[in-house]
Amino acid sequence: MPINLKTFLKLHKVSLILAFLSLVFYYTFAYYLQRTDFIKLLTLFVALFFFCFKLIQFEKLNFRFLLGIGIIFRLIFLCAEPNLSQDFYRFIWDGHLVSSGANPYLHTPDELMRNMVSMIPNANALYEGMGSLSARHYSNYPPLNQLLFALAALIGGKSMFGSLVVMRSIIILADIGVFYFGRKLLKNLNRSPHLIFWYFLNPLVIVELTGNLHFEGVMLFFFILSMFLLSIDKWKTAGVVMACSISIKLVPLLFLPLFFKYLGWKKSIIFYTIIGITSIVLFLPFNTPEFIDNYSKTLKLWFSNFEFNASIYNIAKKTAIHFNAKPWEFIKEYGKIIPLITIATVGLFTFLPKRYDLNRVIWSMMWVLTIYYFMSTTVHPWYGIFLVLLSVFTTYRYAIIWSAAIVLSYFAYSQADFKENLWLLTIEYIAVYGFIIYEIVAHNNKK
Repeated sequence: MPINLKTFLKLHKVSLILAFLSLVFYYTFAYYLQRTDFIKLLTLFVALFFFCFKLIQFEKLNFRFLLGIGIIFRLIFLCAEPNLSQDFYRFIWDGHLVSSGANPYLHTPDELMRNMVSMIPNANALYEGMGSLSARHYSNYPPLNQLLFALAALIGGKSMFGSLVVMRSIIILADIGVFYFGRKLLKNLNRSPHLIFWYFLNPLVIVELTGNLHFEGVMLFFFILSMFLLSIDKWKTAGVVMACSISIKLVPLLFLPLFFKYLGWKKSIIFYTIIGITSIVLFLPFNTPEFIDNYSKTLKLWFSNFEFNASIYNIAKKTAIHFNAKPWEFIKEYGKIIPLITIATVGLFTFLPKRYDLNRVIWSMMWVLTIYYFMSTTVHPWYGIFLVLLSVFTTYRYAIIWSAAIVLSYFAYSQADFKENLWLLTIEYIAVYGFIIYEIVAHNNKK
């Protein structure tokens, strides 16, 4: 055995053991976990978060080692079927529609099963797999996301497994892109580049993006690339890339006003115009008279119909029910308030700060998104991944705590009726709110 290899094994023995154990646990997660087995799921997550923490602690300056194991952890999932989410069935369904020249925003799967099902390979399996909730609603995935679904359907052909591998490969490449440009952005903002590993090795990121095929990772790739381009003053190109991020998931729309003071009003107008034109170009292939109405109906559902892992909403609902309010009426009224509070929050973070460099923009994004999630009726575990990435560029770490605590919300997956355990959600949010208060106090004391 070469001396260099012997020395490496001796110096990094503990880290190699941790990496091997992580590999075994991820393999178990990918191929030997049923989502109804909450205790096993929780045990795996807790162990993986501990291994992640120790690996970064021991090897934070060993760039190649941590990058390598992060890629290997993702490749473990390459051939696995997602076990915590059934959204991928709808992804493949929409992909076949788009690749066949059909518009996924015009017909629900329920309608297509009665009329045009012949254009979709494995239609019955996809329809049953996506569930009745997805099947009765129009697609809510923006246009660039639809094109990626179509690419997966074209390459995968009639094989669902082939489409899964293509989508997973796209997401893994996107995560590597987030790592690459995130590291560069950290350097440009005078922060330690090793911080990006809190995103790249985070078990929630690996499981929910690579494992469960959520395209937040692709959105974050375009988002972080846009922020990097802004850091080197290529703000026009950044506008095009930001539009691509929005066209994967709409979340970055929340942050657009925050660039106003950073860029100044002249550049801002051009920046917003570039984003608007690029977005319109991406939406044009799908635009029909019915499109806007159908898409708007689907988006409204997130504010007025769905509820999962909520914090402030659950407290408000319990209080309202105590005073004889009807739950289905309360959520609709509550859903009307969320956009107003969100607009007010974005306005405050846009105009109140006096100093507005790129560090301040990212800091504001983190708090805007945090407040939005605290107010929301629905906070799926993978939603927290955006917060994890934003927190890497600040001195706050509550998002990382939340990425671990949000695992408790998976309890609902173990129930046939997806009934939540409010005691577990209480523990989750006590941990998050408690750590936020601790960090705010600690930062104020430093100042």
